[in-house]
Amino acid sequence: MPMTATAVLTARALLLDMDGTLVNSDASVERVWRRWADRHGLDGDEVMKVVHGRQGYASMALLLPGRPMEQNHADNARMLAEETADTEGVVPIAGAHDFLASLKGLPHALVTSADVALSTARMAAAGLEQPDVRVTAESVGASKPDPEGFLKGAAELGVEPADCVVFEDSGAGIAAGRAAGMRVVGIGPRAGFHRPDVVVRDLTRVRVEAVDDGTIRLHIAE
Repeated sequence: MPMTATAVLTARALLLDMDGTLVNSDASVERVWRRWADRHGLDGDEVMKVVHGRQGYASMALLLPGRPMEQNHADNARMLAEETADTEGVVPIAGAHDFLASLKGLPHALVTSADVALSTARMAAAGLEQPDVRVTAESVGASKPDPEGFLKGAAELGVEPADCVVFEDSGAGIAAGRAAGMRVVGIGPRAGFHRPDVVVRDLTRVRVEAVDDGTIRLHIAE
C-alpha cells in the first residue's frame, strides 16, 4: 500500500509527468475529449476513465477497438491541435512553481504524453518553466503505460532507472514508471487508486534536498 506517513526517498534523477502532475489541465482535457466522445457516440464519463496519461491514439485504440491505427493517428493529430489551442483554465498544480525552482541544477526531465506544441502551450499557460530535458510524444514509439518514455528520460540524464523517481498522477503513467523499474510518487486523487510508492495531494507536500554526494533527497509528507 502507499505510504501514508512522512517518507524520505533518495534518487539521482527525477522524471516528471506534466498533466495532473505539474499542470492542472483537466478542464481542457474534459472539453476536448467529451466533444470527441459525442462525435463517436460514446459515453463521456467512460471515455474520461481511459484518456488520462496516454497519448490520444492509444486511448482511441482502447475506446474504438478494431478501428485502423492510421485513423487513430490522424484523429490524434486533430485532437492535439484542439488541445493546444484550448488553454482556458490551465493552471499549475499547487506547489509546482517552488518544486521546479528547487530542482534547478539537479538532474530532472519532463516525460509527457503531450507533443512539443501542447506541452509548451500548457507549461506557458501555467506559468511554469520547462526542464532542459524533455521527452515528448515525438520522442517515443509507444505510449504510457509502456515504459519507453521514462527509460529514455533516464538515459538522457545518464542515470540508471533504479536511481530515478517518477512523479505521476495517472494509472497509465504510474504503470509506466513501475515497468521502468522506478519508484513512483503519485500526485493527486487519481494517483491513489493505482498503488504508487508514495501518494500526496499536491507538490506542496514535497521538499527537495540536494545532498553533497550528488543525490537528491525527497521529503514527502502525507
